Amino acid sequence: MAIHIPGLIAIIVFYLLILLVGLWAGRKAKQTGTDANSENVMLAGRNIGLLVGVFTMTATWVGGGFINGTAEYIVRDGLIWCQAPFGYAVSLLIGGYFFANKMRSQGYVTMLDPFSQKYGERMGGLLYIPALLGEVFWSAAILAALGATLSVILELDPKISIIVSACIAVFYTLFGGLYSVAYTDVVQLICIFVGLWVSIPFAFTHEAVGDITVNATVNWVKTIDPVYSGVYIDSYLLLMFGGIPWQVYFQRVLSASTVRNAQILSYVAAFGCIVMSIPSILIGAIASVTDWNQTEYAHIGTVPIPSEDLNLVLPLVLQYLTPQAVAFIGLGAVSAAVMSSADSSILSASAMFARNVYKLIFRQNASEREILWVMRVSIFGVGILATVMGITVDSIYTLWFLCSDLVYVVLFPQLLCVIYLRWTNTYGSLAGYILGLFFRLAGGEEALNIPILIKYPFYDETHGQLFPFKTLGMLITLTSIVAFSYLTKYLFEHAILHRKLDIFMCVVNTPDENIALRDTEQSEMSAITPTDEKNGKINPALKFSSDDLPILQGKDFAYEKNLSPDMYK
Repeated sequence: MAIHIPGLIAIIVFYLLILLVGLWAGRKAKQTGTDANSENVMLAGRNIGLLVGVFTMTATWVGGGFINGTAEYIVRDGLIWCQAPFGYAVSLLIGGYFFANKMRSQGYVTMLDPFSQKYGERMGGLLYIPALLGEVFWSAAILAALGATLSVILELDPKISIIVSACIAVFYTLFGGLYSVAYTDVVQLICIFVGLWVSIPFAFTHEAVGDITVNATVNWVKTIDPVYSGVYIDSYLLLMFGGIPWQVYFQRVLSASTVRNAQILSYVAAFGCIVMSIPSILIGAIASVTDWNQTEYAHIGTVPIPSEDLNLVLPLVLQYLTPQAVAFIGLGAVSAAVMSSADSSILSASAMFARNVYKLIFRQNASEREILWVMRVSIFGVGILATVMGITVDSIYTLWFLCSDLVYVVLFPQLLCVIYLRWTNTYGSLAGYILGLFFRLAGGEEALNIPILIKYPFYDETHGQLFPFKTLGMLITLTSIVAFSYLTKYLFEHAILHRKLDIFMCVVNTPDENIALRDTEQSEMSAITPTDEKNGKINPALKFSSDDLPILQGKDFAYEKNLSPDMYK
């Protein structure tokens, strides 16, 4: 298999561009000496301006998985089923209106901070697991998209391209933190916009491409089978609300220079998601009306394109429907997008681990330098996990879609409660976590080889789960948090359960309650402890008999300084 040398040179140029921008921006990060500051690295000093912020917020969603996955599903199931770009756009609007203001105004460092403060460090660490899986799935989808693209256009082993891309992204993320991530996102977005739009006119005018307006409903818009209406609604709700509780999103929100800017970033990025999906939608539409027998693809591939190869739609259009030089420009767009999107998720997962797991649970007194080193090690670990998954999973869009799955079922109701239902507690959070996760996993997941344990209503042996069971799992989580929080609060506050059973110390056995109780007991004892009139110190000669205790502990007892010690003999 011969590698295209000009294409390889083009991809190296794009890689160097991203790397140099990342290293240049990383000079602002304070990671050494007495100026070492982990928060500065995680949030770029909370000084991301509006322009750069808009670019980096948009690029948070618009990566390799976004553009490749959108084109894939236009061909696979049609525009009507290409839900992710529109669902994530709505999630940015909802996140900006309901959550950005509250999170930024509280000055949190990571998305898990309110959980750690409200539900305790260990519960915050437990909630890190679905957050980590979401970020890893996301990074894997992005890297898989790059591997598929390079394997088609350069005939390069996808494993090599995935590994190299991950290594470069990890390198400049280590060097500059969010500074590097944000500024490379600017370059990424420009590369995607220019690279794909340059390719589209050439693809449209290729002799093998038909008219996308003819029979559009059949070819690439398509319709919804009523049988799948429950799945369709479930998927949209998952994207709309499951797109909110992400550290990669809140990292941008929390790094904004003002609360107002944090909201504006979300609103503008929602619009940006729709705009940036248009080139991929058009490329998918072009692929759906192409007679692939008239292209060189017919000599090396199967026509029509088999289902397992539909994840290659975008690179196939670039390779066989555009001139080689144009294909390399499009390839550069995909490559740049992949690297500067993968770094966001890798940094997000690492920041949460360093702060909310390592520092808050294991090393509360850890220095800034120590936290930075933990974050660096975490960046390597998350990068390796994402790389392995990107190599082993087949469908880019499926992997991309799964990113919001656990986050929607487990994290969204938790975030909603910790922000808006402040009376909820750790017992409710833990119950919701366990029950929601169980009912989601019990529905099975073919992409991850998870068997079906519960057959929900309308289950079909051919079509699988037709009931919106993911939304059901989310509602179970939400209901469990509220119900168990209220129940435990009632039982403890009405002394039905003893305060010592409040093992999570979040209802009546809280540290503040214990301090108040101790102070009260000490003040009561001082009121009945006989003292020397002259110096106010305890006089051992003054003693109470056991018979006097009921009287002394009565509500009407009052200590008077002129009582005679003889009264207590």
